[in-house]
Amino acid sequence: MTAAAGSTSSGNGWRVVRITIVAVALYGVFRILPTGTNLSHMDFRVEGSNVIQMCDPANPQFLPVVNVRSPVSLSLQTTGHVVAGQLTEVTLTLQTHAGKPIAPADLLNVHTELLHLMIIDPQMMDYHHVHPQPQREPGKWTFHFTPRYGGEYRFFADFTPAATGLGLYANTVLHIAGPDPTAETISDAHQLSWEATVAGYQFALRPDSTPIRAGKEASMKLVITNPGGGEVPLQPVMGAYAHVVAFDEARTGFAHLHPQEIDLSVKPDLRKPTLTFRVMIPNPGRYVAWAQVNMDGTELFAPFWFEVVD
Repeated sequence: MTAAAGSTSSGNGWRVVRITIVAVALYGVFRILPTGTNLSHMDFRVEGSNVIQMCDPANPQFLPVVNVRSPVSLSLQTTGHVVAGQLTEVTLTLQTHAGKPIAPADLLNVHTELLHLMIIDPQMMDYHHVHPQPQREPGKWTFHFTPRYGGEYRFFADFTPAATGLGLYANTVLHIAGPDPTAETISDAHQLSWEATVAGYQFALRPDSTPIRAGKEASMKLVITNPGGGEVPLQPVMGAYAHVVAFDEARTGFAHLHPQEIDLSVKPDLRKPTLTFRVMIPNPGRYVAWAQVNMDGTELFAPFWFEVVD
């Protein structure tokens, strides 16, 4: 009895040793396998103060991208002057602070895309959300857009390095030739409102409580209805049934928000789809939130101007 017990104990011990050896060997193999990116987490770090922090997309908040340093540089090139009202092809260069190009293998696919680019005009009346496509030369990406007005448009890039798995951001500007909107047009567009009508659909962004307070998390519901009483043919866009991007009046940053309802197999109500968003905005002031939806194959953008109080 004792000898058998000792033999069993010895066998179990050797089994544990073999399992440990196999596990260590597998770990070593996975460590040396190529990950697809030549960049490490250190390529996305910048020493010093006032540096942008990589963020968890599950904890949405307003990001002051312009006022802090990013470990990534973003630049734009065009073949000529960009003119309001004309479709323009733009080449985007994305690289680390050390000048290393950032290619598709260096980024993770987040919300169906590698690179999200939010474009906003000086008056925040013309918003575009585009996805630059990689070119043969590493670090080069191209996209097309048609600006509505003249002025200095700001571009915010939103992406996730494969080396870190955390969201990162960069920004730049591009001058657009053309007329500015009239003072009357600007005044009308900047009216505070939680409602907007786009392409015949009524959009409402309803906070759980008002006013929205700086430094406090706010929950908002996006509700869409068809005033004619028909269905609202909402379809997924970028892996969700809606997206919301909010900018401050000075365009110093943005908040890229995704709905809490993440299961695409659960379709929103056909008559009154309702989606929930949450965000934390640190500073008081005026903001505009642009809701983006896919309405039966057509992307629509609805703006909501609101104030955040101290």
